[in-house]
Amino acid sequence: MTDDPRSGPPSRSTPDGLGRRAVMLGGAGAIGSVFLGTRLGFGQQAQRPTVVRPAGSGPAKSVHLVGTDGWVSMPAGSPPDLPFFPDSLAPDGFDTYVFGFRDVTQMSTAAEVAAVRGKAQISAPMLAFDEGDEVTITLSNLGLMQRPDLFDGHTLHWHGFVNAIPLFDGVPELSLAVPIGRDLAYHYRPHDAGTYMYHCHFEDVEHVQMGMTGMVFIRPAQNQHPVNGDPVGTKYAYNDVDGSTRYDREFAFMVTELWSAAHYRDAHIQVSDWTDYAPSFWLLNGRGYPDTIAPPGDPRTTAAGRLQYQPISSLITCNVNETVLLRLSNLGYQNHAFTLDNVDMQVIAKDASLLRGRDGTTNYQVTNTVDIGPGESRDVLVTPRREGEYLLYDRNYAYLGNGGGTGWGGMMTVLRVGAAKHYGPQTEPNT
Repeated sequence: MTDDPRSGPPSRSTPDGLGRRAVMLGGAGAIGSVFLGTRLGFGQQAQRPTVVRPAGSGPAKSVHLVGTDGWVSMPAGSPPDLPFFPDSLAPDGFDTYVFGFRDVTQMSTAAEVAAVRGKAQISAPMLAFDEGDEVTITLSNLGLMQRPDLFDGHTLHWHGFVNAIPLFDGVPELSLAVPIGRDLAYHYRPHDAGTYMYHCHFEDVEHVQMGMTGMVFIRPAQNQHPVNGDPVGTKYAYNDVDGSTRYDREFAFMVTELWSAAHYRDAHIQVSDWTDYAPSFWLLNGRGYPDTIAPPGDPRTTAAGRLQYQPISSLITCNVNETVLLRLSNLGYQNHAFTLDNVDMQVIAKDASLLRGRDGTTNYQVTNTVDIGPGESRDVLVTPRREGEYLLYDRNYAYLGNGGGTGWGGMMTVLRVGAAKHYGPQTEPNT
């Protein structure tokens, strides 16, 4: 996996002792200053220095994530691959050991947060912010329930962002990692709209494969200032002069693979040889088809059943003639090529960069196949003209199975197109 190695100029001091660039995302969105908490109680908010907010900054937004381990379920009917799958240590209803992040922002007590230990989620929560927001993301490391012998730290590495300084990039060799029982608070202000991703960079080959991957997208300032007479509330993927990136609904997909043998070995205190990498499952948002089209769930409720820790649905729904923004991010280790049957796809951005030349010429690509490599993202617009169901899937048929079983599976989902006004307004991505 290749990360952008560029860095910005040195920071300048501000009255509160923070580097000016340490509270801002420069370029494509650099990581900001970080404070290391001292709590061991998971959930008690450590007192933090006051951050001076420069003029023109947006609303303050806070997110609290935790890193831990847990168990998830691959699609029902997947054939056994003993001893690796299903894992003999898995609780009833589950079959695969993972690491992951959980969003505990709404939890008010230390006991609630501590109770999330051993209940990891894949893929990680999707995060969305607006340009200019003052963002604080606190990461707490709850430790590993299944592997108390491991003292792995965790980090948040914002893949694709151009970082002002490497110290807070999330690469532990050069920056800071969160030890078990501690917090790290990242402060930043995003400046560049686009689709990005985040992952743990501690033992990154292992932790990324184990499930510590998520998406973050930055919405453009143009949403607050529509162009070309568009009504207030119009949504755009990027700031553009002609409104060509406007959309009605958005759906995001974290593209990953899962190697059952590696997950088994982590649960059973064994070591994997990563040169033998041979995935068993191919996932969208932590699920393989047909689970990809199951409804979204809430990991805080047991009623969600075997998919409660894979809560993000990949089902796409829209009304005829609506424009849908598809955000694709690949944090797997293989190349993938997606096609959408009978619906043209217009690629408007690659790696959070709008495909527009300096002279204003658009270089959008209309295609039936979107290629995406490891560590890359794509923003795609589709506008279905007819009602019906359309398959979105990887063109490599080898990636359309579940553990080598029969029938369709893997990296496949469905676009359901209803009549005008069949689906009500969308309030959140992937709903």
